[in-house]
Amino acid sequence: MFYSYQGVYYICNFQVSDFSIKLTSLSCMMSFFLLITFQVSVSSNICLIFKLAKMKEIKKQFEGVNYSSIEVGAMNELNEHVLTLAPGVEILGKVFVGEALHTTGAEMSFQIYAPGQEAGFLHTHKTHEELYLFVRGCGQFQVDGEVFPIKEGSVVRVAPNGKRALRNNGSEPLVMVCVQYKSNSFSADDAKDGEILEEKVQW
Repeated sequence: MFYSYQGVYYICNFQVSDFSIKLTSLSCMMSFFLLITFQVSVSSNICLIFKLAKMKEIKKQFEGVNYSSIEVGAMNELNEHVLTLAPGVEILGKVFVGEALHTTGAEMSFQIYAPGQEAGFLHTHKTHEELYLFVRGCGQFQVDGEVFPIKEGSVVRVAPNGKRALRNNGSEPLVMVCVQYKSNSFSADDAKDGEILEEKVQW
């Protein structure tokens, strides 16, 4: 059956065997479908709806001429963030931070996948390479049909044309940081860009 909350439609399948509800957000944007799936128990259904109405926001902490600092919250609270791609097109548990930080050469996002949750779609990029840094949990990643395991401490680089997807097939939340930047924009000379100053450090 269909369930709608704040303009987002969910498909609800009641599984009598284990008394769980499967909620799938099915939305359409730019000729492809976003399919976000997660599991909750019947008893926590009300809590889930409450969290949908009270999403976490990025907190700006400190800012100066040459720096900016923000806070996205604890890693186990990432599922309280919502990424709005368009009216009615939302992804729970994902937050981009580039705009809030005023980054000029890269974009970065945090994302959490509940046990059993998967991306639900393949995607590529036009010019951006991506780094996926996994900081908690375990799961599977695939690029161009090749599937391999990932876990806390894994780092995956994907070129723009790589057809990628991932899923959490573990028993705990899978948390990752994704950094995207223009492909072939970093040279050997860039590795020498840092300069050590003679100025003394004071706290």
